[in-house]
Amino acid sequence: MRSRSLCALLCCVVAGFLTGCGDDSSTAVDTQREPSSVAQLRDLLPGIQSTAEVDGSAVELQTVALQTKNPFSRRIPIEDAPFAKKSGKVEWLNTEPLTLKKLRGKFVVLDFWTYCCINCHHILPVLKKLEEKYPNEIVVIGVHSAKFDEEKNTENIRDAILRHDIRHPVVNDHDHYLWNFFGVNSWPTLTVIDPEGYFVAINRGEIDFEALDGFFKNSIPYYDKAELLDKTPVEFELEIYEEEPTQLKYPGKVLADADNNLLYITDSSHNRIVISDADGTVREVIGSGKVGKANGSYAEASFDHPQGLALHGNTLYVADVENHMIRKVDLQAKTVSTIAGVGRQASFAESFPGVTQTKQTGPWFGAPLKTPINSPWALWVHEDVLYIAMAGPHQIWSMPLDESKIGPFAGNAREDIVDGPLLPKVPYAVGASSFAQPSGLTSDGEYIYVADSEGSSIRGVPFDKTKSVMTVVGTSELPNARLFTFGDVDGKKENVRLQHVLGVHYDAGKIYIADTYNNKVKVVYAKTGETTTIAGSGDPGVSDDGVGEFDEPSGISKIGNILYVADTNNHLIRTVDLTTKKVGTMTFTGLEPVPTIKKSE
Repeated sequence: MRSRSLCALLCCVVAGFLTGCGDDSSTAVDTQREPSSVAQLRDLLPGIQSTAEVDGSAVELQTVALQTKNPFSRRIPIEDAPFAKKSGKVEWLNTEPLTLKKLRGKFVVLDFWTYCCINCHHILPVLKKLEEKYPNEIVVIGVHSAKFDEEKNTENIRDAILRHDIRHPVVNDHDHYLWNFFGVNSWPTLTVIDPEGYFVAINRGEIDFEALDGFFKNSIPYYDKAELLDKTPVEFELEIYEEEPTQLKYPGKVLADADNNLLYITDSSHNRIVISDADGTVREVIGSGKVGKANGSYAEASFDHPQGLALHGNTLYVADVENHMIRKVDLQAKTVSTIAGVGRQASFAESFPGVTQTKQTGPWFGAPLKTPINSPWALWVHEDVLYIAMAGPHQIWSMPLDESKIGPFAGNAREDIVDGPLLPKVPYAVGASSFAQPSGLTSDGEYIYVADSEGSSIRGVPFDKTKSVMTVVGTSELPNARLFTFGDVDGKKENVRLQHVLGVHYDAGKIYIADTYNNKVKVVYAKTGETTTIAGSGDPGVSDDGVGEFDEPSGISKIGNILYVADTNNHLIRTVDLTTKKVGTMTFTGLEPVPTIKKSE
């Protein structure tokens, strides 16, 4: 069992690119901001440890419950109402407006996040477990400090709350007031305010539940003994109570099977796969709809927010994102099985399977059902290999279809947009290709084209291992700010700007893309990078009129002259006729809306 001090807990244990998004000083948001009004990390470390070394041996120190002094050596006073800022109206979700005064007697954990960020996604289940264990002692508040322009919109944040089933209060910190106030510089960051209203701790990057739980085990007893805790239960008016039933809920991807005129749809927030005809007649539903990782028949199987799909003969492969698994659907036997992953998120140190102190060089492979993986988001089959956009470690992985091994195919696991050789000579080394949350895959048979979302770029990954990763369009040529340069600009390659693109589909020299945060469908010419908008006004909406409206489309596929688009925040599958440029909306028969959660539940 690991012995970890509280000091180690609240330090960022590895360099920023290992654990979180956006903390490179060359690319950090608002680098010209004034110095923070509270102390930095090094000044806020808790003043106790769980063990100490005496004469070479680890000796356990007295627990906090036996201490008469506050466990924190440094506590920073903060104003009673930091949310009531002068710069403008603060918008709250999942609650009525809160102040720290209202929460006196509780530990308050502020989770600074942005909904595009995979590292922020990873910390949500950790916080959920924390809330479940300490329902009367701890209140979590999500502070949404946006990276992308699209993410500043409160309605979009509301969609993210519903998509990820967040059940704690969230405040829209759209102008980074709270971000700057608490000295935050990367996502995710947790700050802790004690029951007396003092800022006592900060953690930058991901953290596991055991470490976070250990911190509160050491902290809560003192406040409890001193009668400083208010254990009165609190309830919030959650956005989920206002949801209306829909046939689909935040569909992430759509895969068109032209040979059989079928659509495979990841109904992501309903935790299932829907199979329909191209005219909308539903053939099958794969999955019970419950969150889980059960294998078995279509009715027995369960998923956890599936995303990408790949079809190979009578086999459908599924990227089961939040289970951190690859699932296989036998379309003839109508059964689901697990073929990769162990059901937990791989740590950053596990980005290169098989690495030891004596073996650093590749190839890096592990047994698929014994190797943990990290947020597989998109899939592609080429010849006898399944390629995986592994969003968590910012890599492309591969697994032969005989399921004999799995490991990285491209990417040094540094979050960036850098062209170069497929893999580093040793793990994490510079000089090789870098990706930034790859989220969509397609191919022309020579390259895998990657929707590299956090860098708002389209990348090309060669199957030929002697060639290098290239950027079709995006930010790789910039000297810095590659993860923070985005926009909505069509034209020649050097001028093009995208915004968090998630979906790609290649056909006849063209890469059709879901330019997600621009609410548009575009086409990128694979050879030249020239880019043109096909559909979408740019405004979020659901209209079919004129160029149409979309709301964060995330998946795209094609049959004939029709593009099928997973219009995620609209809970719809949309169509774009490439001949007439007409936008349409699919209706489904044989698919009942799923009941929503009511407050009594």
